[in-house]
Amino acid sequence: MKMMTAPLDPYHARMRRVLDHIDRHLDGDLDLETVSSVAAFSKFHFHRQFKATFGLSLHRYVQLARMQRASKSLAGGEEASVTAIAMDAGYETPDAFARAFRQRLGQSPSDFRKSPDWEPWLAAFRPLNAARSRIMQTIFTPDQVTLRDVAPARVAIFEHRGDPATLDATIQRFIAWRKAAGLSPRTNPTFNIWHSERRPADPADYAMDLCVGLRPDDALHAGEEAVKLGEIPGGRCAVLRVTGDTHNLEPAALYLYRDWLPASGEEMRDFPIYCQRFFLDQPERGTAADLFLPLK
Repeated sequence: MKMMTAPLDPYHARMRRVLDHIDRHLDGDLDLETVSSVAAFSKFHFHRQFKATFGLSLHRYVQLARMQRASKSLAGGEEASVTAIAMDAGYETPDAFARAFRQRLGQSPSDFRKSPDWEPWLAAFRPLNAARSRIMQTIFTPDQVTLRDVAPARVAIFEHRGDPATLDATIQRFIAWRKAAGLSPRTNPTFNIWHSERRPADPADYAMDLCVGLRPDDALHAGEEAVKLGEIPGGRCAVLRVTGDTHNLEPAALYLYRDWLPASGEEMRDFPIYCQRFFLDQPERGTAADLFLPLK
């Protein structure tokens, strides 16, 4: 097995070099021949190698990266016109850019500039973050874990049970319900509770809860029969913060379970590991997540 996996490090290094080149040359020519030469791969096979590595075609990846940069330009207060931003994103006309922008983010470029809706933004670029996380190594250390006494949280729970391949559809239903209920992530925190492994042997056994915190005066609104009231219990927790790509929190969870817990001398409480997601101070930078391991 070691003989087979050892070559992956230089291979991934070459692919990371490709992503770095794309990041630095979004205004330039990023066709197949140009990008494959950066990694010193044959252009005849590179498009298959790229998709196999990242789960996205090169064209799709570049398209998303340019659109993400354009959205950050709009939200970041830059004085460039929508037309100029559209050209930088590779669109021949502002109308074509506006159509693609609205289709992906649910807002026109002008509306997004005035008042960005960050939840659809995060969902739209989740495939881009997931692609990057496939080869980006994440290393955690004990000093990143803190012990906290956590207060109980009253929550509305939106359950997902079954194949994780259908999780995105559940997330979209959850977001739509939360918007209709007037529960903004600015005022009502978002939690995920995992009741199973990320990839159980039988996909039907996958189980997780999408939750939104409720304030004392928040009522549980009708309109979605899957929603129910519940509580995340308070108590001592080991907390690990993840910033940047929070699409896949499995490495952080494995670190808490497999590495930190045995060395800490602590014991787990009878409640699943869960996380709280929140926006960074500059929302265009994405989200962070605090991962909670309940302790006795």
